Amino acid sequence: MKKNVSDLLVTIPYRPRAAQRQIHPQLETHRFCVLVTHRQLGKTVCAVNHLLKQALQNTLPHPRYFYLAPFLKQAKMIAWDYLKRFSAPLPGVNANEAELCLRLPNGARIWVCGADNPDALRGTYADGVVLDEYAQIKPDVFTEIIRPMLLSREGWAVFMGTPKGQNAFFELFNRAQKAAQSEPGVWWVGVFRADESGVISSGELERLRKETPDNIFRQEYLCDFTASAENILIPIDGVVQACARHYSPAELRFAPKIMGVDPARFGNDRSVIFMRQGLQAFSPLVFRHVDNMTLAERVARQMESFRPDAVFVDAGCGGGVIDRLRQLGFSVTEIPFGSAPSRPAQYANKRAEMWGEMAAWIKAGGALPDCGELKADLCQVCYDFDAAGRLRLEPKEKIKERCGKSPDTADALALTFAAPVRGRAGATSREFANSDYDVL
Repeated sequence: MKKNVSDLLVTIPYRPRAAQRQIHPQLETHRFCVLVTHRQLGKTVCAVNHLLKQALQNTLPHPRYFYLAPFLKQAKMIAWDYLKRFSAPLPGVNANEAELCLRLPNGARIWVCGADNPDALRGTYADGVVLDEYAQIKPDVFTEIIRPMLLSREGWAVFMGTPKGQNAFFELFNRAQKAAQSEPGVWWVGVFRADESGVISSGELERLRKETPDNIFRQEYLCDFTASAENILIPIDGVVQACARHYSPAELRFAPKIMGVDPARFGNDRSVIFMRQGLQAFSPLVFRHVDNMTLAERVARQMESFRPDAVFVDAGCGGGVIDRLRQLGFSVTEIPFGSAPSRPAQYANKRAEMWGEMAAWIKAGGALPDCGELKADLCQVCYDFDAAGRLRLEPKEKIKERCGKSPDTADALALTFAAPVRGRAGATSREFANSDYDVL
């Protein structure tokens, strides 16, 4: 990384990893960022270099920046040495060991602090603050102390950490997702999992999976806030395994082709078309801000190319789509999510039944596309049981309130399990033998 300091070109000894190269542009273009990462991604190195760059480029008088960890000793151990190392090539830089303060050639200063003594920060201002391991920092440290520090200079904040269950960091993550929908230029949320970032080799990650308790692995390396929760219908580890599976056309040739269509409800919801053949689900088609007539035309084109044996459309907001498709001569089945299930003794309604059968399908060997939106949607739905002992799901409105968005991609896939679909002639595949459903 190269910086101009008083017309002198200086190279900072920092070579960002691929994941860090994705993070830096977001940190530089958004005022508030929530960064959820797996262990050993290099988030602290990333944050330290972001602090240095912002401090060196700040033209305001007396810039001030802060790196905050849960405890002062922890902050010094994980960030202070990095600050000194990466700033060492800068001419005239001064590191005050007693105050853990780095003074840069342009007069900007960066402090390393602990959230265990937040009152020490009262009364000052900040151009930018990094809050590391935010799950271990009391929320009122930001609301009562850090946020007022950012007012006079309209400073920025980066919240970083690895999940520690459904705590204040989880609540911030959910609020930030909502804020990113309403203010996409102000808020950004990034999630970097070990099975996607490329930082940890696949072999080493597999060894970690075997050596580490399941809930810890999911939390620390798969960034799963729900790892310690017992009421998540589809755990992230099952989704990860399903994303690693793939079936050849020969293995699927007798399985029925099914399409699920979930039209958008309102606002930022997505319209989704999902196609599945037996144990293989294909990449979803996701549309934003399309009307029912446009969506119907796109569904019609997919039906002509995919030639499904059944098409199930959510009746909640899909009335116009259903009517248009039928007008065009296509056969589709409308599915009210709140209608009676085929198995009333097991499920509270059709929505719970579709999700329950989808969960069973994943567990039985279903293959999923490697889609980040789908992974998130599948793993955010909670369940409980009603007075009759039947499975019921958390209401969509509550999910959207908690997570900032509806699980549209997962709902579209769930629709492919709305009713039994007859297998193709000569079907003998084990995956849909001896079952009321095509692949269970």
